[in-house]
Amino acid sequence: MTDAPFIPYGRQDIRDEDVSAVDAVLRSDFLTQGPAIAAFEAALTNACEAPHAIAVSSATAALHIACMALGLGPGDHLWTSPISFVASANCGLYCGASVDFVDIDPATALMDVDDLERRLITAKAEGRLPKVLVPVHFAGHSCDMARIGVLAKEYGFRVVEDASHCIGGHHDGQPIGSCAHSDICVFSFHPVKIVTSGEGGAALTRNPELAARMNDLRTHGITREASRYQQADDGPWYYEQQALGYNYRITDIQAALGTSQMTRLSEIITARHSIAARYDQLLAELPLRWLERGPFGASGLHLYVVLLDDAAARRPVFDAMRADNIGVNVHYIPIHLQPFYRQMGFAPGRFPAAEDYYSRAISIPMFPGLTDGMQDRVVQSLARALGTAG
Repeated sequence: MTDAPFIPYGRQDIRDEDVSAVDAVLRSDFLTQGPAIAAFEAALTNACEAPHAIAVSSATAALHIACMALGLGPGDHLWTSPISFVASANCGLYCGASVDFVDIDPATALMDVDDLERRLITAKAEGRLPKVLVPVHFAGHSCDMARIGVLAKEYGFRVVEDASHCIGGHHDGQPIGSCAHSDICVFSFHPVKIVTSGEGGAALTRNPELAARMNDLRTHGITREASRYQQADDGPWYYEQQALGYNYRITDIQAALGTSQMTRLSEIITARHSIAARYDQLLAELPLRWLERGPFGASGLHLYVVLLDDAAARRPVFDAMRADNIGVNVHYIPIHLQPFYRQMGFAPGRFPAAEDYYSRAISIPMFPGLTDGMQDRVVQSLARALGTAG
């Protein structure tokens, strides 16, 4: 053990302007359902170059309403990556659909589009094509969205990008969130993400009909747009529930924090790239590799994941670094190996690239406030652990 301060794998960056933005809302007339939400959505649409943004309580909520808006339901199939947080798959189950996975590319930990194409050919022959595909921009690195978009048109599925890790990233020069090759793109604003609103998420789209559906679904399926009423209204107070929705609203308090953070998005991304570049240099001689990033566009660099050459060393290295007060983590346990999904028939060996990745992966600290001194401690701890592991 060490008396040195703990270095987490991720940390929010809260500044005076963020506190002032939240304070202004707390002193205003609206704590929720007020103007700060529209301002946050405008900041998202401006940054991502998509015309519609629906801010909600979490990325999980955004994934759910995205699938609902696309009509996913019983008898349908949703495919996603096994290397993600469970929400990327659970959103399909919420809608009554079945869930399956596409293995990852070992070099990037992103959805392997060659494997996707092979699975689509088989699924078409068997009459079980997915209705929705959820590619995950893991660690902040963009999937091959151009090729996925081509396959979506050929095989007739809809695409929801899980960009929880990737606000500020790009694909072929276009901002992630522009939905150039997808129907909907989802972001997370959890405290360890690139931009935070405390908790929160958003769904972006170019499609006004999808935007209207998601807007209703985040508020119990209720609309107050008179042009859409199905019955004669009774007066200015009138509203209609036209679908079964949820209370997935974000508050003005959260939205104000998110808007303030968005003003620094470019600065945050630049800082993350500088930290990653320095890690690249410091780790070059160690028996490990890091994920390829940027083959399809500039990364948001939410995570810095190292993959150990020796999978057997992962646990002792992890434990040694935690003993050094380095808050390493593992992203993620393959979803199909979770007990809940094992009950559905998934078993080890089904997605070998994902399982091999998981056996070797360690996420080391990555956040804009990470100093050179902190990075040096991380790398020294990792080097010591690798020298004694096994």
